[in-house]
Amino acid sequence: MKLYNKNTLQMKKHNFNAGPSILPREVIENTAKAILDFEDSGLSLMEISHRAKNFQPVVDEAVALFKELLQIPEGYSVLFLGGGASLEFCMVPFNFLEKKAAYLNSGVWAKKAMKEAKGFGEVVEVASSAEANYTYIPKDYTVPADADYFHITSNNTIYGTELKEDLDVHVPMVADMSSDIFSRPIDVSKYICIYGGAQKNLAPSGVTFVIVKDDAVGKVSRYIPSMLSYQTHIDGASMFNTPPVVPIYAALQTLRWLKAQGGVKEMERRAIEKSDMLYAEIDRNKLFVGTAVKEDRSRMNICFVMAPEFAELEADFLKFATEKGMVGIKGHRSVGGFRASCYNAMPKESVQALIDCMQEFEKLH
Repeated sequence: MKLYNKNTLQMKKHNFNAGPSILPREVIENTAKAILDFEDSGLSLMEISHRAKNFQPVVDEAVALFKELLQIPEGYSVLFLGGGASLEFCMVPFNFLEKKAAYLNSGVWAKKAMKEAKGFGEVVEVASSAEANYTYIPKDYTVPADADYFHITSNNTIYGTELKEDLDVHVPMVADMSSDIFSRPIDVSKYICIYGGAQKNLAPSGVTFVIVKDDAVGKVSRYIPSMLSYQTHIDGASMFNTPPVVPIYAALQTLRWLKAQGGVKEMERRAIEKSDMLYAEIDRNKLFVGTAVKEDRSRMNICFVMAPEFAELEADFLKFATEKGMVGIKGHRSVGGFRASCYNAMPKESVQALIDCMQEFEKLH
């Protein structure tokens, strides 16, 4: 049976895109209204001044909700910046690396972050899973006690692996949490910096969130250009230059939605439920095989391929699933196969629709 959108004659789409990705419908609708007319001002959200008196409360509330939902302790700032996580790969060592930094190489984005850091000091790769195409999270390594910080990528979107708990190390931690922020509780006090592109679990692309410990900045001896200094943006409360107004507004709508849904603990419960459903089908269905080591499987990005004996059906299944309304399930080119991204806004019903699709395809073959 085909599902159709009640407002159109189009088949319902199930958005499994890895990023930019699914957002709650009310977030899209509220942002669209503000783009047409922001708070009955007669002006679009896209054309108001970022210093307008009715926009500052948007930033203030977004920061407050960030701190409330993640239980961020005193002494931390929440920043909304540009440049994506890719710019943070550079900003982190610019601001924190004096002599030595340690990195866990768990995927492409971790490797890119490590590459940028090498321009600022000694970089130690404490462990890597590259030899197994990043199908697991490295374990049993030693972080140098004299490292200025230890950098991790908590969720690896391309390979479908995830660190689901905060690590215990004896140096300050930095984390790229682009794709799993707000999907589980985190102990922010263990980190001096948490950052991420917002286009997976928070907002449309164009804004980067940064949670930074105030007293951790300003300790390196190098000159830092104003725009690349966290202190600049802490002092300017994300208003040093014109911020990405529309994505920040959308982020606020998502944060309100998260709170109304029950907060981070509820998002974790849903993430476990949805991922367990889909992994159970992957493990049951003879046509498919999961790619990540089971203990490190991501709840956000579920990667799988055709079983070797059915490899020739890959293109057929992609076509079949697309015709059933599944969007964005083609796997990253470095892994192949399929990737179903199940971020916070992904409804359980869409996961079930993909499972139904897999079972229907199984009966045909």
